[in-house]
Amino acid sequence: MRLHSPGLAGWLAAATATLVTLAVAAVSFYGVETLRRLAEQEGLTRVALAASAAREGVRQSTEDLLTAAHVLADRPTLHRLLSARDESELAPYLEQYCSAASLDACAVVRGDRPLATAGKPVAWDAVLAAAAEQGARFMTSGAMPGVALGGAKADVPDGAAVGAVGAGDIAGGATVGAGDVAGGRAAAEVSEHPAPAMAAGAARDAVVIVRAMDTAFEKRLGERAGLTIRVVDYAGFRPGEGPFGVLNSDALSRGDPAAGYVEALGIYAASVPVRAPSGRLVALLHAILPAAEVMDPVDTLARRILVVAIFVAALATTSGILIGRHWIAGVHRLTRAARRLASGDLATSIPAQGGRELTVLGATMEEMRRNLVDLTTELRRREAEAQAVLGGIVEGVYAVDEARRVRFLNPQAERLLKVPAGEALGRFCGDVLRPKPDAAGRRPCEHACPILRARRAGAADAVEQIEPEPGRVRRVVISSASPSDRVQVQVLRDETELEAVRRTRDSVLANISHEFRTPLAAQLASIELLADGIGRLKPAEQRELVRSLQRGAHRLTWLIDNLLESVRVESDQLAIRRRPVSLAAVVDEARELVEPLLEQRGQKLEAEGLAALPPIQGDAQRLVQVLVNLLGNANKYAPANSTIRIGGAAEHCRVTIWVEDEGPGPSASEGASLFERFRRAGEQEPQESGLGLGLFIVRSIVERHGGRVRLFRSGEGRTRAEVELPRETGP
Repeated sequence: MRLHSPGLAGWLAAATATLVTLAVAAVSFYGVETLRRLAEQEGLTRVALAASAAREGVRQSTEDLLTAAHVLADRPTLHRLLSARDESELAPYLEQYCSAASLDACAVVRGDRPLATAGKPVAWDAVLAAAAEQGARFMTSGAMPGVALGGAKADVPDGAAVGAVGAGDIAGGATVGAGDVAGGRAAAEVSEHPAPAMAAGAARDAVVIVRAMDTAFEKRLGERAGLTIRVVDYAGFRPGEGPFGVLNSDALSRGDPAAGYVEALGIYAASVPVRAPSGRLVALLHAILPAAEVMDPVDTLARRILVVAIFVAALATTSGILIGRHWIAGVHRLTRAARRLASGDLATSIPAQGGRELTVLGATMEEMRRNLVDLTTELRRREAEAQAVLGGIVEGVYAVDEARRVRFLNPQAERLLKVPAGEALGRFCGDVLRPKPDAAGRRPCEHACPILRARRAGAADAVEQIEPEPGRVRRVVISSASPSDRVQVQVLRDETELEAVRRTRDSVLANISHEFRTPLAAQLASIELLADGIGRLKPAEQRELVRSLQRGAHRLTWLIDNLLESVRVESDQLAIRRRPVSLAAVVDEARELVEPLLEQRGQKLEAEGLAALPPIQGDAQRLVQVLVNLLGNANKYAPANSTIRIGGAAEHCRVTIWVEDEGPGPSASEGASLFERFRRAGEQEPQESGLGLGLFIVRSIVERHGGRVRLFRSGEGRTRAEVELPRETGP
């Protein structure tokens, strides 16, 4: 049984339903999540504010207790009982006052000893110690089992006026009301008749009242804060225990309310420490808000949004099916026509029927069919022309794709790169061209690819050295065009021979024009002096001018010889004739050639160990040129009036000749690079600099003799040029 995929109507309905459902779901999800975050933030804010309000309530409670203590201390009845020393009547009187003022315990103390107490059992020693430490208002923990206490202490004035008693006097049997408490506190604060001073050393009487932070107190705090409040006595507190452990630790470390969600209890809660005026920690306040109270409205809204999303998705699906069926017939006709085009049938026309959009689509497809017929004919003609052009040009042409893989190679590129087109297609172009890496070992493909530059700039040229065969390097110019239809064309032009000729020409012209000017100018000056001074100059002066002409001629000869030798070396035409050579004779001939230059600067040449050197197989003329160049370098770089040394030594299989001078020598960074062509000694170069070819020619001649040369600083601090040559093996 063949399964058919859904038609256009089905896909349209499914897509519409999916998009609408996703849109509604996304809006619903983010909306509900936002509401949940806001609700959670609201819950945390409410419990934090409630905890702060509760702490303020505790502080206000101690203020009220202080007022009540002052009212009690100002009562005439209390003064009378204390004056009469009737301590048996004090306890009932205190009991009446504590009950009327909703206090948990009261006491009259003298010094640090209670005279009479009333109310719940309290550890009065701890209470009096807290009052002595904290002052009139105090709080303490541990004085009553499991409950923190707040209290106040007021001194009983000596000789207070009886008329200060108001309408709420306890002696008359009436209940102490809020007005009495306030009036009594005011009377205590603004009394115009201060008590006389106590006798020296007498203990003063005072009243102490306390209120427990129990369930009733928590209820009053909850009414004030608007949430459920719990008070934890710090004396029985265990850090980190219970569901509030993290909140308690956070609140204790910060000193401010710490709010969070307690997952174990399903509530939002906040914890805040309560400290006595002295800073001592007395209790912890917990504000509690059930999470359901905050989250139930959000859950109800989420259910309603889900119902709306389902309804909208169903409506969108039905609409998509109806619209899709209306379009399906015309689309089927166009589909069959498109299949004919895809199979290559360009002769059959496209039907233009259906609604307005399908009619326009059919007409467009028919126009496309006619254009394809014309374009196919034109492409076939141009393809034949392109093949003829690419096969007839001299340059190599290759094309690459976006990944720089070769897609086309013309016959000229095959011959230049020495690779058949079949092997090159599909390979990375750098692996086909094989460009030489730079001094850092990087291929141009990695940092200077003309193909990549042309993609950015529209076109690019690059000069690269490629190695189509091992040991055979070609210099090519690569011209890269911008990509077209994801294919990029490059043209290869071989300039190996042309570049060699250009380099030789430029080198010769530049060096002749720059280096020959100075010695020629000096010779012209000497000739002019001779011409002007004939008959007038002394013989010694004339000989000096002639010697100057001789030195200039030697220098020009040396420069010309070096220049010609460098051209021979570069073109690989430097031939070595191997015959027995006496190194002592070679040194003598070189010495004669450079003697005028040494005399000009007042330098002396000392030789040692040359007579004992054995003969070698080599070219005497070339070896003389080696020593002339080395002695000429020493003459230039060594100080005037210094000594230049030349010597040699023979070993089992080699002979060494060295030239030493007192010049500065090569820097650590130059090293062997001084033996390269046209390389000079940088800042150490003297005024008469030369062509930069002397050491290049020395190395070329020595290497063709099978030896080696090096330039270094000796242990005595001199510059030493050392030539090692293979020793002649006798018969």
